[in-house]
Amino acid sequence: MTAKATSDMALTSLIPLAAEASCASADIPRPSRARRLQGRLLLGAGLALLPWLGYLAGTLPPAEAAAWVALDALEAAALLTAGSRLLRGDARHRAPAAAAAVLLLADACVDLATSAAGPELAVAVAMAVGAELPLAALCAVIAARPPRRGGPRPGPSATRRPRPGQNPSW
Repeated sequence: MTAKATSDMALTSLIPLAAEASCASADIPRPSRARRLQGRLLLGAGLALLPWLGYLAGTLPPAEAAAWVALDALEAAALLTAGSRLLRGDARHRAPAAAAAVLLLADACVDLATSAAGPELAVAVAMAVGAELPLAALCAVIAARPPRRGGPRPGPSATRRPRPGQNPSW
């Protein structure tokens, strides 16, 4: 059997799975426009932190760089996770959004507390007021918002019980 035939066979075997997955996801309601916008904002902020990590690692002394890069990497991971889950309509977005809110608030506080007076403090205030605190507030609101009725279920690992008279064939 040739490599082309093997790859064609593999692709045709995946097509029914993709069709089944699209049918299963049709049961999940599409996230609202506001949720999609919030998800895009969180994803954008998380992606924007990635080059910032390289900048911090290259410009700060090694001891400081380790702490700031670790904190910002955790922020990026939480923002990316919450944003991607919001875009998918996954109800499990609350925990990473709450974690991002706490990390962003801590980042702003520590940055303000450790900045020297002058231009360094001005940059810290600008970053806190212009980015970290508004993003922390958005994440806190997202984390605290109650789930929508009839919205998507928490995920594949959630236990579901059939209603009386319902076929438990999921």
